[in-house]
Amino acid sequence: MPAIDVVDETFLAVPRERVATVFADPAAWSRFWPDLDVELMTDRGAQGVRWTVVGERVGTMEVWLEQVLDGTVLHYFLRVDPAGRDRRRTRAEIRRDARADRDEGRRRQRDAKRIAFALKRDLEGGRPAGEPPEHREKRQRNENRHG
Repeated sequence: MPAIDVVDETFLAVPRERVATVFADPAAWSRFWPDLDVELMTDRGAQGVRWTVVGERVGTMEVWLEQVLDGTVLHYFLRVDPAGRDRRRTRAEIRRDARADRDEGRRRQRDAKRIAFALKRDLEGGRPAGEPPEHREKRQRNENRHG
């Protein structure tokens, strides 16, 4: 089991193709995860992206986009270990490392939710609760016809 194992999911009331365009942009990766060095493993198009994590942390990261009803469930997975950790450690070092990994995992979990909620805010664009994802486009078309 990896030292840091983060799993998160958030519903976004937008089509998954729209969410996929955000993660398809390599410039976004360093904005979302400035302290992780990621290399593209698999671009799955509208289904998401998989990365290899290299550098201080090594492992894998994935964004899986699942179309659900009229929106998308953003699934996020981060599974990493600290690079170069010596396997021959004292019990005190093992306990210290376990606490540090737990704290890092919690921080990464909060970061995952922060990213997901920022995407909700930006991509849903003020969509009132209960309105379908296309509400802005429909409203704009109606305003253009009547205004």
